[in-house]
Amino acid sequence: MSLRQKLLLLFSLTVAAAVAVVAWTVLVRIRQVFEKRDQEETALFVSQFQREFQHRSAEVAAAVEQIAGEERVRSMAFELVQSNDAAPYLNEAQALAQDAQLDFLEIVGPDGNIVSSAQWPARFGYAEPAASEAAETPVLKREEVPDGSSVLGLFAVRPIRGAEPAVKLVGGRRLDQSFLADLPVAPGMQVGLFSDASAGLMMDGVANTGNASPAAFDPKRLVSANGDLPGAAHYAMLIDQARISGRQTSGILYLTARREDSVSATAIPLKNSAGRVLAVLTVAISRSGLVAEQQQIRAIAYGVASGGILFAIIFSLWIAACVSRPVEELARAAEEVASGSWDTQVPVRGRDEVAVLARSFNHMTEQLTNQREKLVQSERVAAWRELARRLAHELKNPLFPLQLTVENLVRARQLPAADFDEVFTESTQTLSMEIANLKKIIGRFSDFSKMPKPELERIDAKNVVERVRALYAVGTEEGPKISVEANVADQPMPLKVDPELLHRALSNLVLNAKDAMPEGGTVTISARPTSETVELRVSDTGEGLTPEECERLFTPYYTTKQFGTGLGLAIVQSVVADHGGTIAVESNAGHGAAFVITLPRAEG
Repeated sequence: MSLRQKLLLLFSLTVAAAVAVVAWTVLVRIRQVFEKRDQEETALFVSQFQREFQHRSAEVAAAVEQIAGEERVRSMAFELVQSNDAAPYLNEAQALAQDAQLDFLEIVGPDGNIVSSAQWPARFGYAEPAASEAAETPVLKREEVPDGSSVLGLFAVRPIRGAEPAVKLVGGRRLDQSFLADLPVAPGMQVGLFSDASAGLMMDGVANTGNASPAAFDPKRLVSANGDLPGAAHYAMLIDQARISGRQTSGILYLTARREDSVSATAIPLKNSAGRVLAVLTVAISRSGLVAEQQQIRAIAYGVASGGILFAIIFSLWIAACVSRPVEELARAAEEVASGSWDTQVPVRGRDEVAVLARSFNHMTEQLTNQREKLVQSERVAAWRELARRLAHELKNPLFPLQLTVENLVRARQLPAADFDEVFTESTQTLSMEIANLKKIIGRFSDFSKMPKPELERIDAKNVVERVRALYAVGTEEGPKISVEANVADQPMPLKVDPELLHRALSNLVLNAKDAMPEGGTVTISARPTSETVELRVSDTGEGLTPEECERLFTPYYTTKQFGTGLGLAIVQSVVADHGGTIAVESNAGHGAAFVITLPRAEG
């Protein structure tokens, strides 16, 4: 693919992506705003519904309470208890209900049977389970009417004072379209009431208040304040979820094939005192405004994207003509420099940014040619000077006691033979120790200068960790008490390494950790696998390191010990690098330190 094509593709994708991101962000934000508005309007309506429901409940309770307190009703209840004859009071409930403007009213005798019913006089003598409820507040209940159907109502139960055993009144009002008409509804909002025909009915004289499955959804039972609710069949799933779960549910309903006719609907279950859902209140808010805004934003985005892509095509063609040739020349020159021709030059045309880049490239190659030899020579001189300085410093320490020992031997030559022999023995021991120290220093420098090539073998990390732990777990009676522990994962951790070099590296880290705890402590060697690597960790409970020390730890000849050479960690880093891994230090001053080695996991 040529530069011109790449630029065209890049600019086109950039414009399209930018427009898409902005449009998507705006669409999401608009949807969030509309959803928040719908939620707030729904919550406000639910609050208003609850207040209206409580108001209706209070009216029903007050009406039934007022009837129960009337003198003639109290006298009727007293005579009913005394005579146990209900015949004179068969039509009493109708008059009382009419006076109190109640849709339902039943007088229930002490035996729990109906004495008089305003809504269905023929139910005289039937049992009324609601009379046994002791609810202080009105409850929802379904009531059968003479035409064989059932209606939903808000009922209150009150005893008639002065009669023992108690005679009770069960009164209520309908909860239907007239109730919905009294609710304040916002523009674009539809409110419906679905009443479950199977819930809370009498079945062979026993109230159906158990956990039986609700009857199938019937769209005709979902009504609004003005009659049938448009698109009632589409509410089936949402209402069934509320009926089965007993909790408020929400969702988006598509009433027709047009997105403009979709609504954001919420189904609120209405329950009786036993917790069974008797009805479901639906609140639907039109999404036509949201859909219209989204369509408008999409149209604008398509227009902007089309114009932007056209502009990108023209701009990319111009840029390619102005930039492609000089860039290609620079690319060829860079390849020549990379191949070793550091004196390569490119032609300079014009005074624009590309020309400045060409001049800078030519100046860079000139500087590279001039500085290459100087840099190599300077690095060599600096390296030899640093090595000489460190070697002189390390050799100077044991040479001073050697000089003192020789001078003592010269002076002791004048002493008696017995005294001379004692001084000679001590001096030869000192000479041997310091010569051994010199050999150790020279050996360290030799090891660092020629690290052996790793002889790779397939091993498990836990074997290396256990070998190091076993070597240093046994402490000495003298010195601080330091324990060495291992924390190894159970799963296999295969590595392709040189076991001896890795053992030396871990041993070096363990020795450093022990030196960092002069008062005693715990050294922990752990190993855990990751998806592609194995992590080895050596941590201590010493004083830790400062950030400055952490930055310089792996620099050759840098040491925090009084008699260290500063090559130990440099050797460890070299071993880890030869195995394709990395090493890092984690520490906070006063909280110990941890060295983390990360090695590639062996394949297969």
